[in-house]
Amino acid sequence: MKTTRKILSMLMALTMIVALAAIGGTAYADGAIKIGGTGPLTGGAAIYGNAVKNAAQIAVDEINAQGGLQFELRYEDDQHDAEKAVNAYNTLKDWGMQISLSSVTSKPAEATSVEAYTDRVFSITPSASSTATTEGKDNVYQMCFIDPAQGTMAAQTIAAKGFGSKIAVIWKNDDVYSSGIHETFVAEAAEQGLEIVSDTTFADGNNTDFSVQIADAQSKGADLVFLPMYYDAASLILTQADNVGYYPAWFGVDGMDGILSLEGFDTDLAEGVYLLTPFNAWATDERTAAFVAKYQELYNEVPNQFAADAYDCVYAFAQACEAAGVSADMSREEICEAMIAQFSTMSFDGLTGSGATWDVETGRVTKEPIVVIITDGIYVTVD
Repeated sequence: MKTTRKILSMLMALTMIVALAAIGGTAYADGAIKIGGTGPLTGGAAIYGNAVKNAAQIAVDEINAQGGLQFELRYEDDQHDAEKAVNAYNTLKDWGMQISLSSVTSKPAEATSVEAYTDRVFSITPSASSTATTEGKDNVYQMCFIDPAQGTMAAQTIAAKGFGSKIAVIWKNDDVYSSGIHETFVAEAAEQGLEIVSDTTFADGNNTDFSVQIADAQSKGADLVFLPMYYDAASLILTQADNVGYYPAWFGVDGMDGILSLEGFDTDLAEGVYLLTPFNAWATDERTAAFVAKYQELYNEVPNQFAADAYDCVYAFAQACEAAGVSADMSREEICEAMIAQFSTMSFDGLTGSGATWDVETGRVTKEPIVVIITDGIYVTVD
């Protein structure tokens, strides 16, 4: 009887060990390189943080299943707050993080990138697009477009495609993402001969009532409204414009990706909206289709471009690690130097663009964006 109880106890202990190793649905082999990241997993920007976390995990699981190179992924919630992001980063450092996915949104990423630079942890952010994230940091890179580039490309596209002639801009003045895009958009619009007839702004605390901004654009005859912002404020603007019968063309940037999955939003109001983005989840190429199918199977929703950029980040890590012979027994400082050498010279083909390269001085990525129009609840690429 004692022997039976002893065997049962051993089996129970073994079961607990296996369960603990498989937290999050993934069991990690010995010798896995530890990847950490912070993002808003709760709060108003949680659509972005969870998309990044989910897609990064898909990529890790796919790579691990191939054998050979192994990764272990851990994400900490920063609630889109810089101070919380630094605390989350320190938790990951104590865990033994060897490579970083930085932070999801710009202000937190600016804060954690300073820590990563000091600690010599190689970092690439999927989606933090402010220039300050990488400036002066030789080990911090970006997978997404920087804010100034989005502003410039948006103005060029609107002019080239003839989407509008009288332009209104509504932007968030206390957000580095929105203000950075706005600044270069205005400058490039002037170069392109676009007439900006209305330029209005808002900030935290007055980001629910957009009647003044909408009335200004409408009264001045704007036939296109440019929205360099995240999807939450954009959804309110579209709703409130509909309430007063104002129907210009709308043009947004990658921060608006996710608006179709926003709870409580009437997605019919997004019909005809243009977006500048690196990723179209409804594209028909084999790699995109496989990723989208897997994401939908696991999370029951269509992945946004934040998810696609995160997926690309992990595969770019894998390409660089394999080329440099990186292993889990190397220090974070050793891995950092090896990754810098690879990212400064390699070319990468991913979901968000082929032939992507990085500038060694700035950590910025070069790849081509696409413009989509929301039609019948899906993205359709504009030729």
